[in-house]
Amino acid sequence: MRRASFSPRGFMDILCRSFLAVSMGPGATISISTCSPSTIKLSGPMGTSAFRRSPSGYQHQSWFSRVDGHMQGARLMGSLPVVRWFRRMRRSAVKKAAAEKELELDIKIAIGKNIHEDEQLLNIAEILRLNVPMAMKAAFDGIKDSTGKTRDTAIEDVGSFEKVELSVLLCNNDFIHELNKEWHDKDHPTDVLSMSQHIPGCQLPVLMLGDIIISVDAAAELAVERGHSLLDEIRILMVHGLLHLLGYDDKKSNEARKEMENEEDIILKCLGWKGKGLIRSTYESLEDCSLLNEFKKENVSSSVKEDQGLQTEKKDGCADQALPTEKKETLRSYKPKYKYLFCDMDGTLLNSQSLITPRTAEALREANSRGVKIIIATGKTRPAVISALQLVDLAGDDGIVSKAYPGVFLQGSLVYGKQGLELYRRNLDPDVCKEAFLFSLEHQIPLVGFSEDRIVTLFDHPLIDALHTVYFEPKAEVMSSLEHLLSSVCVQKLLFYDTAENVHDVLRPHWSLATEGRARVLQAQPEMLEILPPAASKGAGVHMLLDHLGVNTDEVMAIGDGENDVEMLDLVSWGVAMANSSVKAKAAANAIVTSNDEDGVADAIYRYVF
Repeated sequence: MRRASFSPRGFMDILCRSFLAVSMGPGATISISTCSPSTIKLSGPMGTSAFRRSPSGYQHQSWFSRVDGHMQGARLMGSLPVVRWFRRMRRSAVKKAAAEKELELDIKIAIGKNIHEDEQLLNIAEILRLNVPMAMKAAFDGIKDSTGKTRDTAIEDVGSFEKVELSVLLCNNDFIHELNKEWHDKDHPTDVLSMSQHIPGCQLPVLMLGDIIISVDAAAELAVERGHSLLDEIRILMVHGLLHLLGYDDKKSNEARKEMENEEDIILKCLGWKGKGLIRSTYESLEDCSLLNEFKKENVSSSVKEDQGLQTEKKDGCADQALPTEKKETLRSYKPKYKYLFCDMDGTLLNSQSLITPRTAEALREANSRGVKIIIATGKTRPAVISALQLVDLAGDDGIVSKAYPGVFLQGSLVYGKQGLELYRRNLDPDVCKEAFLFSLEHQIPLVGFSEDRIVTLFDHPLIDALHTVYFEPKAEVMSSLEHLLSSVCVQKLLFYDTAENVHDVLRPHWSLATEGRARVLQAQPEMLEILPPAASKGAGVHMLLDHLGVNTDEVMAIGDGENDVEMLDLVSWGVAMANSSVKAKAAANAIVTSNDEDGVADAIYRYVF
């Protein structure tokens, strides 16, 4: 087959077309080289074209395509076959490039600095890194297939962009309140805000969708009301915020609301996520309020309302909605009201069998996971507290007590600070200890001395054994003599164990008078009389620990039941007494909850911490 020859003008035409063929594509660079004195070669991203000089002019010798890696159209004859081939190749390359092009999604998930990053929230953030791109793709498909008329079409062909950027921020009510006031002039918190960064008409390769801000506090309350997990509710709010950024607006009109409501439901169903869309859930709630109001008007008299302790208030458009005077346990805020919770053990955290109930353990675990620092303030030793809490998996690094945690022990005679290091110790007067043990020997009344993590005594007794078997205290060490006892240990607390009647009628009056000015006498339990250093008390220990930790009392709540808890309940911002508390403890408290046998600590946490 004869090769085509061209005149100078024809040669320039085919050279230019070959130039276009080899350079087709973004950022192309062309190199022109002479392989020999008689050959010119053009090289580019799409291939190579070669021309050979002959006596009658330059001939197009060959074409090598980089599109699929082999010779295409070799020995092309004349200008027309080159042009046809070029067009075919260009269409093929464009189709292949379009098929290979994939929209890049740049997603950023952040947790606000003013919200506690507990394990649950960190896990949710990680899941959102996978969930948000899924929701975006479903929403983009919805835009493409949408027949709605109310959506703002400033964002239409998402596929024309190389990359889409979106950020999601998880924050608390305080932060979203400030944003809502600044951006929308609304002086109250909300559940989700969308802030668009897209500039219509700006020909950029990147679509900057904007920011979705979600209140975890609001999400937590909605989740409990609707029976969802926190992740379920955050997903629902994220979808709502995403659709706002894509031009949907449920506030524009009823038609717009229905369109956005439908799109929310489609996305959630498509992805298999739990729950209804935010709009549908909200309007169903309002309808329930209307039905409730109508029912009340027809069936509930004002006298019945008063007897049932109901109060009416206007809330979220539901006028005259009846609410109980006491806040329901299920309506919990994600952000705790108090950062620190000091809790007594016997008669408070422990029930009458000296055990922590499952519901109380769960409440402690939930408070701990939400960033509440729970600190034990007790008359017990630290090993006793650790042993009791080990039974419900609340001791150790992931619990609320360990040897590395702060705490107030032995009625404030021993205080541990940061990293569990000893912060304060107050020992009893040795003369008081000597007199008490001599009295114990003479009257055969069980008496033990507490020395840090040890308990010492002069004789065995079933009641002394009960301190170990029932109250988790270390097993008492029987010392050979009083002299040996006093020379071996420094005692921070003495405890007589007898009948409640004998303690009240005999022991307390005697030792109050005998130790006046040298020690302090109190009854934490009816069968026990404790003798302490004069300056020692739970209140003083808690105050010292708060100063050490740099904590203001406004951030602290305390729960107790005995007269030994009075100073502590007086000190903190909110003191709570159990129903089984002493008269003095109830008088010092701000509130009284159920007894230690009725999960009183759980009641206090759900009612006042959340």
